[in-house]
Amino acid sequence: MTARYCSLAQAPAPAFAPGLAAGRLSALASGRRMWVNGTVLHYCFFDRDTDASVIPVPGTGMTRRVPWTGSEEQRDVVRGCFAQWQDLGIGITFAEVGDRSEAELRIGFQLGAGSWSAVGRDALPAGRHERTMNFGWDLTAPGERGTALHEIGHVLGMLHEHQSPFAGIHWDDEAVYAELAGPPHHWSRETTHYNILRKLGPDEVNGSVWDPQSIMEYPFPSGLVLEPEQYRAGVDPPGTLSAADKEFVLRWYPPADRPGPPALVPFRSAPLGLGPGEQADFVVDPPETRTYTLGTFGDGDAVVVVFEERDGEPRYLAGQDDGGTPHNATISARLVKGRRYFVRARLYSAWGSGETAVMCW
Repeated sequence: MTARYCSLAQAPAPAFAPGLAAGRLSALASGRRMWVNGTVLHYCFFDRDTDASVIPVPGTGMTRRVPWTGSEEQRDVVRGCFAQWQDLGIGITFAEVGDRSEAELRIGFQLGAGSWSAVGRDALPAGRHERTMNFGWDLTAPGERGTALHEIGHVLGMLHEHQSPFAGIHWDDEAVYAELAGPPHHWSRETTHYNILRKLGPDEVNGSVWDPQSIMEYPFPSGLVLEPEQYRAGVDPPGTLSAADKEFVLRWYPPADRPGPPALVPFRSAPLGLGPGEQADFVVDPPETRTYTLGTFGDGDAVVVVFEERDGEPRYLAGQDDGGTPHNATISARLVKGRRYFVRARLYSAWGSGETAVMCW
């Protein structure tokens, strides 16, 4: 087998308050990983000698150091793929930065560690010295550009297409386990089940029908799919963005000049002019007054929360739940220079849930 597959880390199921109506639960589940439309996502590449993993050498009792840095040619592939997604006209902007503390997305090239990415806002809790994306093989090899497009699809909140419950795929389970247990993957049964055989919930999928041409679809050799019959000989997506891929991201992230469901205004940070150790009262609102105002959408049922990052983890700082009353919700918090904060605004609608990050300097 020559195809290499992305391996997502298992994530715990989201916990919601008991007693929520089905429609509210559906909106929360479908939007929990999506970004606020209009957000600028900053990315950086690991580039220091200390950026590496120390891994055991099987059967020797010894370890070896594997760097996370990649060649400039590989970085250019990733840059080009970010540009390809953005050039669709989506409302998300990607910007490369040199300071990893300013990046929501931190990219490594550890060979042998597989290719993977955090899905959407799942990248935010990761510490600033941790990868949120890795490429485990050479992206400059023929046909491997699709790997970078695929991982950026995860960044935008997309999941694996072959796991859609609408696909109607009937697998030969044991053949799949045997195929993935061998090279180049050497996956456990648990990893194979999570990334291939497990069905997504209806609220997690990229669309209401299966798209075998999607960039989020794996190629599969013959002998793994039993039904639909036309795919018994294998699934062979082209490794490019399909029409349905483009439709999905433009629906979630419409450009500013295109009518679409209302979205929250993304948070924009601005210098506070603080000295070392000084604090300032802080109110959140775009774009330069540092007050974040949540407009009235639908029934106005929303929660706005500010978290402070400590030791790579978000800690609750302040928040407000409007209890379903339509109005503009404004909260105030006290921020300290040099620390990183998250502003999370959640509407009980598939449109307008999101979380953005800011460095207070």
